[in-house]
Amino acid sequence: MNKIVLGLMLLCTAVGFSQNIKIEGTIKDSTGVALEMANIMAVNKTTNAMESYAITDEKGHYQLNLTANTAYGIKASYIGYTTFEENLTTGSGTITKNIVLKAGVELQELEIVHEMPVTIKGDTIVYNSDSFTNGTERKLGDVLKKLPGVEVDSDGNVTVEGKTVTKLMVEGKDFFDGDTKLGVKNIPADALDKVEVLRNYNEVGQLKGLENNEENVAMNIKLKEGKKNFWFGDITAGAGTGDGARYVVNPKLFFYSPLYSINLIANFNNNGEMPLTMQDYFKMTGGFRNMMKKGGTTFNVGSNDLGISTLRNNRAKNIETKFGAANFSYNPTKAWSLSGFAIINSGRTEMQTHSRNTVLDPQTGEAQTVQTTDEKSLQRTDFSLIKVSSSYKPSSRFQFDYDAFVKTSKQGEDTDLMSVVTPETEQSQNIYTNKKQHPFSFNQNANLYYTMDDKNVFAFEAQHLYQEEDPFYNATLDNNPFPDATTGDGALNLGLADAIQYNINQKRFVTTNKIDAKADWYYMLTPKANINITLGNTYSYQNFDSNVFQILDTGEVDNLSSNTRNDVNYIFNDAFLGLHYKFILGKFTFNPGISAHSYTSHNEQLGTTVANDFTRVLPDVYAVYQIKKSERLQYTYNMTTQFTDIAKFARGLVLNNYNSLFRGNRNLEGALYQAHNLNYFKYNMFNFTQIFANLNYSHKANDIKSLAAYSGINQVGTVENSNFADEILSGAVGYNRTFARYYKASANASVAWNKYNNFRADNSIDDEVTMANAIRQVSEQVTQSYTASLGTIYKTWPNLEVGYSVNINAYAGNKFYTHSPFARLDYLLLKNITITADYTYNHYYNDTHTSDNEYDFLNASVMYLTNNKKWEFKVSGTNLLNTTSLNDDSFNQFSTRTSKYTVQPRYLFFTMKYNIM
Repeated sequence: MNKIVLGLMLLCTAVGFSQNIKIEGTIKDSTGVALEMANIMAVNKTTNAMESYAITDEKGHYQLNLTANTAYGIKASYIGYTTFEENLTTGSGTITKNIVLKAGVELQELEIVHEMPVTIKGDTIVYNSDSFTNGTERKLGDVLKKLPGVEVDSDGNVTVEGKTVTKLMVEGKDFFDGDTKLGVKNIPADALDKVEVLRNYNEVGQLKGLENNEENVAMNIKLKEGKKNFWFGDITAGAGTGDGARYVVNPKLFFYSPLYSINLIANFNNNGEMPLTMQDYFKMTGGFRNMMKKGGTTFNVGSNDLGISTLRNNRAKNIETKFGAANFSYNPTKAWSLSGFAIINSGRTEMQTHSRNTVLDPQTGEAQTVQTTDEKSLQRTDFSLIKVSSSYKPSSRFQFDYDAFVKTSKQGEDTDLMSVVTPETEQSQNIYTNKKQHPFSFNQNANLYYTMDDKNVFAFEAQHLYQEEDPFYNATLDNNPFPDATTGDGALNLGLADAIQYNINQKRFVTTNKIDAKADWYYMLTPKANINITLGNTYSYQNFDSNVFQILDTGEVDNLSSNTRNDVNYIFNDAFLGLHYKFILGKFTFNPGISAHSYTSHNEQLGTTVANDFTRVLPDVYAVYQIKKSERLQYTYNMTTQFTDIAKFARGLVLNNYNSLFRGNRNLEGALYQAHNLNYFKYNMFNFTQIFANLNYSHKANDIKSLAAYSGINQVGTVENSNFADEILSGAVGYNRTFARYYKASANASVAWNKYNNFRADNSIDDEVTMANAIRQVSEQVTQSYTASLGTIYKTWPNLEVGYSVNINAYAGNKFYTHSPFARLDYLLLKNITITADYTYNHYYNDTHTSDNEYDFLNASVMYLTNNKKWEFKVSGTNLLNTTSLNDDSFNQFSTRTSKYTVQPRYLFFTMKYNIM
C-alpha cells in the first residue's frame, strides 16, 4: 500500500512541476530600500482565482510559481505604500520583475478584490482562511493544519512558529477560557474569515514590553460577516454498527455580536469520541496565570489523587461519553466585560490489559521478580468545571480583573486482576480493587494594574486556592501482600490478621488552603530599559488524615495498629524580594534577575513539630538575540527551589496500591533545580520555511528520592533527600517547508537522555532503612523520535500526505522500537462529495524480539453536502482493519513494564448533519 501511495504522490508532483514557471524579483521603495514582509500575488485573468502569492524576505526578494502561457494580474502591497498593479502574460521561462512602491497610501484604504493570503502587521500574522482551504475542511483544526507555520496535534494542541498557542479567542472573546482543544474540534470551518496569530501576547496591555512575552502566542478567529449577529453551528446525529449498537448526537450552536457571545456544545456517543479527557480536566487551570513564575519557588499541592488509569489517545475496549458545555461573554459597558463557562462530562470506560512487570536487581540490573497480569477495569468519571470572570478597564492606565473557578469530579475504578509472579512460591492469585474519589477545588484571583505615568507601572496580583481530596482505596487479595517481618523496622509492619480473603481498605482526606500574593513595580529608566522590583509571599496550610483498616472474613473491622493512621498539619511560607533589570542593546535583549527568599515550614504530627527554616538567593537569566525579524536565538536559565506537599511528610503507613506501602519522612527539604534552555527559531516567509531547534539541560540536587524495600513484587517505600543529582539532557530539531506552489515537507527529530538515582533497601542489613545503608540504583533512559512527511496542498486535486515515524525507547538494558509509516488523503469531488482517509501501520518490537507486534489502523469517510449546504450525509468507518490491541512500555526506575491493551473494534457509521446558517 505504501508503494502505491508514494507512486500517486510522485505522479501528482510530476504533473505539478511540469506546468510551473517562475516570476521573481525584488520589491523596494522609491529610495531603493528593500521592503521586507511586502505582499505580492497573482490573479488568473481567466478564472479570476488567486493562484500564487509570496512575502518578501529581508532583501526584498519574492518568487511566484505560476502556470506557463497564462494571463495574470499582479498586485504588490505594503502598509503605508500605494499598491502596485500590472497585467502580465507568462511564457515558458522564468520572468524577472523588480517592483518599486511609492509611499503615501495606507493599504487598508484600498479596495482589493482578492485579499492577500497572509499579511503581517507588527506582531500579528493574519491568514485569510479561504486562500488555504478547498472545501474538505469541517472544523477549525482542519483549516489550521493547512496554514503555513501552524501545526495541530491529535490532542488539539496548536503550535505556531514552534510555540504553543496558549489562548484561543473568537472575535476577541475567550473561547472556553482559551482552550484550543474545544475550539479545534468544534468551531465550524465555514464560519472562518481570518485567523490572527498574536505573537508576544500579553493579556495585560500595560505590561507588554515590560515582561518577557516572546514565548506567548494567542490566536483570534475572525468570523465571516454572515456569521455575526446570527446563530450558526450544526447538529449531527448518527448510528452505527460494530460491537453492539453505536450512536452519536453532537449539537453545536454559536452566537457572536459586539455586545455578547454564547457558545453551546454537547456530545453524546459510545464510539470513543472524547471531547475532554481526565487529563484535560486535571490540566485545565481556568486560565489562571502562574503568577509566581518569576519567584523561583515551586510548591506542589496536587499529588493526592489515586492515579486512576488514563487513556492512551482515547484507545480503550469501550468508551461512552456524555458531554455538555456553555460559554458566554457580555459587555455591560465599554469598560466592563463579563465572561464564563460551565462544562459537565460523564464517561464510562472499559479497559482490558495484559502486562509484564519486571522488578530489577539493584546491583546487576537483571530481572529479579517478574509479574504477569491480565486486568479488566471499569472506570466511571463525572466532572464539572465552572468559571466566572470580570474585567474592568475604564482607561488604558487602569485594569482590574477578578476570576472564580470551581472544579469538582466523581471518579471510580473497579479492577479485576489475575496476577502470576515468578519466581515465588505462591505464583498466582486473583486481586480485586476499587478506587473512588470526589475531589473539589475553588480557585479565585484578583489582579490590579495601574500606570501612574510614562515611567511607573504598578501591578498587584493575589490568588487563593481551597482544595479537598478524599481518595478511598480497597483491595481484596488471596494472599497477604505485607506479612510482618520479624527483623528490621517494626513500624513498617502493617499487622494484617490471617484471613481467607485479605480485604484491605484506606481512607484519606486532604485539605489545602493556599494564598499567593505579589506586588510589582516597573520603572522605565529609558525607552529601552526598565527595572522590576517584586515583593511576594506564598502561604499554604494543609491537613492530611488517613487510616488503613482490614475487614475480616467475619465482616468485623480491624483498625490495625497506630502506625497505619495519620493526622498531619503542614504549614509552608515563602516570603521573597525580587529584582530584574531588562534592557535592549541593538539586536540583543537581556533580562537578568535575582530573588531572595525566606522559607519557613513545619509539620505537626505524633504530638511534636519538625521545622525547616532557611534563606536562599536564586538567580535567573533571560537573553534573546534577534538575528532578523523572523530569526531568533534565545537562552534562559532558572534556579528554582522545589517543595513537595504534605503527603510525603506523613509518618503513618499509606496504602498506595495493593502491592505498595508508603511511609513519609518528616525531615524532607526542598530540592534545588537548575535549568538551561537554548532555543533557535527561523521562519522564512519568502519560501515558507520553518526551522527550529532547542537544547535543554536540567540538574536537580538534593531531590526527594524513593527508597524502596522489595519482597517479590510487593514494596514498602519511603523518601529521603539525595546527595546524588538527577540530570536530563534533551534536544530537538524541526524543519517544515512549502515549495513549488503545491507541496509541503517536514522533518522532526528529538532525543532525550535521563539519569536517575534511586535507592533499594539492602535486605542483608537488619536495621532501619536509610539511604546511608541502602543500595544506590543509577538508571539511564534514552528516548528518540524521528518523523518525516511529504504532502500536497492542491485546491482541486486530491491532497495526499505520506510519512514515516520511528520511536526508540532504551532503558534498563532493553530497547523498544516502533516504526510507523502513515498516509492521509482528502479530496473534494464534484464540489459536493468529500472523501477522507488516514492509515497508520505500526511495528512494535524490542531488541530481543520477546515483544513483537504489528498492527495498523484505517479510518475513512465519504461526505455529501447538498447544494444549499444545509444538509450533509456521511458514511464513515473507524478501525476498518479491525485491529484488536496495541502495545506500550514504561520505566519507573525500579522496574519495567510492557503492556498490550484492547482497543475498540471496527465501527461503521451513518450520520446526518444539519448546518445552521
